Amino acid sequence: MRRFAIAALLVTIPSTAFAQQAPVHQYGALALSPKGDRTASIETVAPTHSAIVVRRVADGGIAQTIDVCSTCSYGGPTFASDGRIAFVTRKPDEPRALVMVADAGGARQVAAIDGIAQAPRFSPDGKRLALLATFGAAKEAGATQAGVRQVGEIGETSDEQRLAIVDLAAGTVKPLSPADRYIYEYDWTPDGRGFVVTSALGNGDNNWWVATLDAVDATTGTVRTIAKPTTQLNMPRVSPDGRTVAYIGGLMSDFGAIGGDVWTVPIAGGVPVNRTAGAKATVTSIDWTQGGLRAVRLRSDAAEIATLDPLGKTTVTWSRPASFAAGDGRVAYSADGRTMATAVQDFTHAPAIYAGPIAAPRQITYDNDALASGVTARSVTWRSDGFDVQGWLLAPKTADPARKAAMVTIVHGGPSSASTPSYIAGGSGPAALLDAGYYVFMPNPRGSFGQGEAFTAANRRDFGGGDLRDILAGIDAVETIAPVDDARLGLTGGSYGGFMSMWANTQTNRFKAIVAGAGLSNWISYYGTNGIDQWMIPFFGKSAYDDPEAYRAVSAISFIKRAKTPTFIYVGERDIEVPPTQSIEYWHALKELGVPTSLVIYPDEGHAIRAPANAADVRKRSIAWFDRYLKAQ
Repeated sequence: MRRFAIAALLVTIPSTAFAQQAPVHQYGALALSPKGDRTASIETVAPTHSAIVVRRVADGGIAQTIDVCSTCSYGGPTFASDGRIAFVTRKPDEPRALVMVADAGGARQVAAIDGIAQAPRFSPDGKRLALLATFGAAKEAGATQAGVRQVGEIGETSDEQRLAIVDLAAGTVKPLSPADRYIYEYDWTPDGRGFVVTSALGNGDNNWWVATLDAVDATTGTVRTIAKPTTQLNMPRVSPDGRTVAYIGGLMSDFGAIGGDVWTVPIAGGVPVNRTAGAKATVTSIDWTQGGLRAVRLRSDAAEIATLDPLGKTTVTWSRPASFAAGDGRVAYSADGRTMATAVQDFTHAPAIYAGPIAAPRQITYDNDALASGVTARSVTWRSDGFDVQGWLLAPKTADPARKAAMVTIVHGGPSSASTPSYIAGGSGPAALLDAGYYVFMPNPRGSFGQGEAFTAANRRDFGGGDLRDILAGIDAVETIAPVDDARLGLTGGSYGGFMSMWANTQTNRFKAIVAGAGLSNWISYYGTNGIDQWMIPFFGKSAYDDPEAYRAVSAISFIKRAKTPTFIYVGERDIEVPPTQSIEYWHALKELGVPTSLVIYPDEGHAIRAPANAADVRKRSIAWFDRYLKAQ
């Protein structure tokens, strides 16, 4: 299941802490030039518009703003070795992507694609541009997007994302990879004669979990399999000498929610070798530079920048309890690997670009420094069934430590993911809860990233077992350090967090109000109706048809008569990851059993509720539900 930002969907209500807060300046898709002297990112330039802003690393000053259209959206800025910047742009509601290249003199269109495009990258010689293109796309790329309507003959056709080459001199676009193969990620080989990709035949939304590591010839498009890993894989990166491929491999529940160990394999083919086996940390990003293999890791509550030697020894060069973000990984590096850039934020500090030497980056932007924080945040650790578990406790700055308060626990999606520090801005879910006087707890139970691969894999075939025990033990730990009223506990989450919310209702009466977004109530019926059933095999071991009891045993419907907690449920009409039938089935059962419940299905929405009016409605209903059942009488 996809990560699901339930926290972002809760309501904002007037308050002294957040209502007067200025908008947060964003730094999206951050890239660093090969020389390490400039950054490019998609930044806020107006309340409802962003553009590509180029900055000097030396002082953070703006060197250039690239904005070809006042209504355009931008994606994928990337540098060539000579300093040119390529990017893609689209106008609202237009099924056409424009490929642009900018230099000091401005931007020019080099190609147009009838469909969607992303991830442009210059060839090593700078004469060509590769990108991922979906020609004639029927939907936006990604399983979290609203699916096509299931009418007519279904399942016979699907969008295919292909590698394409733009000849910059001729202005032509050539689809390169085969039409029946979905390309998820790619990296140029240093000689420019080919690519290393992760790919799968057939439906791209469903088949990433069985993707292989492949080579694609840059002239013919011929595909050759390098390896068929036993784990899911992300971020293939070719060594500077062109002989070896590194990738992140592990038990992952979603494409794009990256976490695992670092594996390497000869580009000629072979058996992958785990270079970080047994590490008590999760690698979330890698890049292979002239200076070595760089990695970003999540270790408990801290993000770390590290270097891996050829034998897998890890040397951490910079670490802090924060979140890092860049366009092609969590950190962008110069060609020699000595300079880095990343957008850094935590719960009380809004995003800022940090750049400089990998062991001592410095803050170079200050657009958000004046933003205040209305929250206190602390990392909480506890023991559960022999595991070290970590989570985050947020409290209003104005909280009275002598007065008991209600608390809402937010369970992240995944399950292979983690709640990590993110600035609490006005308009966000945690801000709404904090403004309403709630404490907020964000646990990272077993199955999460941050404690190593064994911890991530610990809830395999145990959904709702050890992970729920970890969450309940975490609440116990919080209650020893904060004035939380155990009689006024709420629970919420989306996707996997939605499942946990539905499931917990059948396992404990500790929570007095629940909000479940895009949740799963019946793993048997889910298996037969969702659009991404391949994700379950690594976690359950077998299909629902080969081992139905394993699926029934963790289905809330199997224990529905135990459910007593009032539950608000919402889901998107065209959600292909967790179809609305799962919410209907759960709602129907609660309704028949007399448990207070409400269900809203939002038209034309996918796995995330994106339309502003619909999101506002979710937010309003969620806070109202918690207020109804958790406010002190």
